[in-house]
Amino acid sequence: MSNQNKHKRPKYALEFKQDAAKLVNEKGYTHKQAADNLGISLSAIGRWVRAEQGPTTPPSAAKKKVLNLTDQDELTRLRKEVEQLRMERDILKNRLPGNPAPYAKKQFAPTLA
Repeated sequence: MSNQNKHKRPKYALEFKQDAAKLVNEKGYTHKQAADNLGISLSAIGRWVRAEQGPTTPPSAAKKKVLNLTDQDELTRLRKEVEQLRMERDILKNRLPGNPAPYAKKQFAPTLA
């Protein structure tokens, strides 16, 4: 599948996701009603509701911890930060030995003519 034809998932603010989940969890909306009223996909509202409800199985039986929306947002931010720091580290690591600042201007000793 080419990148041009690939459908990108829209980005929603954390507060919007939490409010949408509250419609189902606290106000009694069905998933379909909430999705239709907000103009979002049924699968998106389902993910957000599950994330806000937390794990449905006892913690001892759960193999994978389910994160709430706030934790998911922070995890995404931290992963991006780690990726950026690794890229910066790799750039610094690949400098030539003995050349402390490869991007700095070279200084030459004056020549006597």
